[in-house]
Amino acid sequence: MGLRFNSLTDTIHHQSNEHRNISKRVVYIALLFFVFFNTAYSNSIDIKTKSENLIEMSNGAIAYAYPVSSITIDGNPQDWPKDFTRYPINKLPYGGGPKDKNDFDAYFQVGYSLSEKALYIVVVITDDSHIVDTTDASEWNTQDTFNFYIDEQHSPDGSGVDLYQYSENYKDTNNQSISWDPTKKNTNWDAIEIKSKRNKNTTIYECKVKLNSTITTGKSIGIDHVFIDKDADDDQNSNSFIAWGNSGGKSSAPGRLGDVIFMKEKEKTGAISGKLSWKNSAMKGYPNRIRFTSTHNPALWTQTVVDSTGNYTLDLPSGEYIISPASGLFYQDESRFRDEELFRINTKDANIKVTAVANKNITAPTFELSTISDPDIIPNKGVLHDFEIKEASIVDTFIKTYQEHYQIPGVSLALIKNGKVVYHQTYGVKNTLTKKKVDHNTLFEAASITKPVFGFAVMRLVERGIIDLDKPLYEYLPFEAIAHDDRYKLITARHVMSHKTGFPNWAWMNEDGKIDIKFTPGTKYQYSGEGFEYLKRVVTKVTAKDINTILKEEVLTPLDIENTYFSKNEYLAKVVSNGHFDNLPSQASLPENPGMAWSMHTEAKTFTNFLLGLQNKKGLKPETYKEMFKIQTRIPKDKEDPSPEGWENYFGLSIHMQKTPFGPSFGHGGNNGDFRCEAILYSDLNMGYVVFTNSNTGDSLNTALLEFLITGKQKKE
Repeated sequence: MGLRFNSLTDTIHHQSNEHRNISKRVVYIALLFFVFFNTAYSNSIDIKTKSENLIEMSNGAIAYAYPVSSITIDGNPQDWPKDFTRYPINKLPYGGGPKDKNDFDAYFQVGYSLSEKALYIVVVITDDSHIVDTTDASEWNTQDTFNFYIDEQHSPDGSGVDLYQYSENYKDTNNQSISWDPTKKNTNWDAIEIKSKRNKNTTIYECKVKLNSTITTGKSIGIDHVFIDKDADDDQNSNSFIAWGNSGGKSSAPGRLGDVIFMKEKEKTGAISGKLSWKNSAMKGYPNRIRFTSTHNPALWTQTVVDSTGNYTLDLPSGEYIISPASGLFYQDESRFRDEELFRINTKDANIKVTAVANKNITAPTFELSTISDPDIIPNKGVLHDFEIKEASIVDTFIKTYQEHYQIPGVSLALIKNGKVVYHQTYGVKNTLTKKKVDHNTLFEAASITKPVFGFAVMRLVERGIIDLDKPLYEYLPFEAIAHDDRYKLITARHVMSHKTGFPNWAWMNEDGKIDIKFTPGTKYQYSGEGFEYLKRVVTKVTAKDINTILKEEVLTPLDIENTYFSKNEYLAKVVSNGHFDNLPSQASLPENPGMAWSMHTEAKTFTNFLLGLQNKKGLKPETYKEMFKIQTRIPKDKEDPSPEGWENYFGLSIHMQKTPFGPSFGHGGNNGDFRCEAILYSDLNMGYVVFTNSNTGDSLNTALLEFLITGKQKKE
């Protein structure tokens, strides 16, 4: 696997709502990384979408649609065929489940009309407490709401999802301006009709969707349902979420839907069962999905669930299918997403054929999987020491090799030697669906690299006496959410920038989702984004300026950092890269408000000006720099951290620093889930690099890049 000096300490699940009016970034999971060159500062996804199921291209649920005619959309199912299969809606992606079948029970039926080019859905719900919000403040989560999702293009490259939210007093669609799929920009209600009817304790939803030219017999498309069930005895913020297929967050990432297959009239399916195995018997576990694609009709493809023993079964229309891996990447411990257990599956020869036969059970040949060995192209001496521009091709080859192996769509790279940029290059695409290229104007999420930029602005204010490093922040601005704990009155700007506030990284990581203090501020190390957000509020209060103005005046202008933004604007929306989870694009959900722990967008060459500004002691007085780079926090080694002797990690004031066999280094790393990045400079060597990737697998490149450029090949631990 190459060098892996990291310790994955935890996996945190969190689900926010999927509605378009979310004011802060949606978060599903956080990975806490301690990588030997960025220990503690890239140790969390700051505010970003993440889940172990986000990589799925379909969630394994399959329904079979048959031709229908003379269906009237009126909330009355009497005109539906009596023999259509009822597909239960009973998965719980998040939230509490129903008490019993009277509390909530649901199923749907599905059909289609070629002449009308339309998909028909009827949903029948048993619910003894049906809530309708008749106020002007009616929202999707204040009442019982039908959420219908559809991906009619159903591209294996991850096409976009339309979400239609419906209740008696509410209609809405998802915000497609942030979609990774440009064909979804004009989503509206013109193509869909939904009617509902309530009768005693039953609610009927009927739905007709015009599918234009995409509807053909034998094709598969993606659909799903999530019902928001609100009961009369629920508290104000309580809802249950019940879905057809597994996974939540269905509109925010490709392929979290189930599949519908358009069948011929009276066409039957046949069962296919089989098992996976590994050529390497030391491999543990199996991919959780495999794909079936019709050999004569590639538009017919679906995925099915693989259990923990490697077995699977599904029903398909008659015909020949290719069985292949659903993804080229395999996490040996998928429940934790441990990057040190990331393997590349050999997909070139990894497929077998099987024929489904109506009304028969077919056993497929054992599907034997193999992995591709990790690249082994790291030299004994880092190439940056003797780098010359005429040898740049060796760098390009290295980046492209790791890109291909770990399926990293796009990279922005800048190399620093002798105190100046000696090479800048971009690689790959900003969106794997559209295939648009990364160029020098493409901006990436910098994640936690935002923190030292904000810290520099704070130190400029400290220099002028506007902020006192050691004055309790509550004296500038109280923090009401934590005011019940008197210990918060000890928290200072120094504690924030040295990660000693006692705050969690993010409040949502706590079981109750509320901010708390884990220990007396100033006594221990605990990496925290919450502290930086509190300090941001203090800074805007005492300066009476918005944070974008402060950053421009105190950092961007003094250090000559161009093409860098902290919140949504028209230009950023045009040039920003999409992030990716296992090679599938995610939403470009730009922040409405700047987050000083996570929201900077920039590119590699531009950001070298920040590193070189610090190296050259620009923009601050010598005594201020001395304070900023003084060791404020010694980061304790995690008990599982295999870092070799001679490497020690510290924090100055918002700056991560290291003691290394190659001399001291400083910088910061970033991890927003689908963006991974690194900025590091070795002070004595006067060289370093900045790298941004638009992929959750980018750390595999970043880790190897340190060896390739600086340290040379290190002994594996």
